Amino acid sequence: MIGRLRGVLAHKSPPWLVVDVNGVGYELEAPMSTFYELPVLGKEVSLFTHYAQRDDSVSLYGFASEAERRLFRDVQRVSGIGAKIALAILSGASVEEFARLVQAGDVTALTRIPGIGKKTAERIVVELRDRAEAIVGGGAALPAAGVPADPLSEATVALQQLGYKPAEAQRMARAAHTDGDAAETIIRKALQSALR
Repeated sequence: MIGRLRGVLAHKSPPWLVVDVNGVGYELEAPMSTFYELPVLGKEVSLFTHYAQRDDSVSLYGFASEAERRLFRDVQRVSGIGAKIALAILSGASVEEFARLVQAGDVTALTRIPGIGKKTAERIVVELRDRAEAIVGGGAALPAAGVPADPLSEATVALQQLGYKPAEAQRMARAAHTDGDAAETIIRKALQSALR
């Protein structure tokens, strides 16, 4: 099992990134909370990882903190939640905010995260409320440095990959966009607005 990677950030395009470790490029899928923490391309990065093997695929997920990885694993124990929804949760709320929503039993706010309906949100509250305090411990989300060629388009595509319909993703990205924003910043603002 691969628990952590340290190497040079070779590529990043939400939700995918590549870390070059001594000439081997590891492709990872990561939540937006991790993208906010990434350095510019060519700089060293260290990520906690989760290795998942299924009958037809092998996946590697990367996280900026142990708290994010723990939350990713914990929410998948809830019936009806897989890796895609777990990534959407981490992309839509910080570890601390998610724990606060679970402790408060805020089903309405949880349903604003793509892929989570009312019944799933209720299951999350019931099954994770006792563990919410143990989940907390991640860092604050910070925008990554560097501005891609077309951050608005990149943000729109990333929102679609998180489960939003194309028209909704475009509307959210445009509403959150300010001149000079990096894609990660647009996505963060769009997801924060969706939770309000």
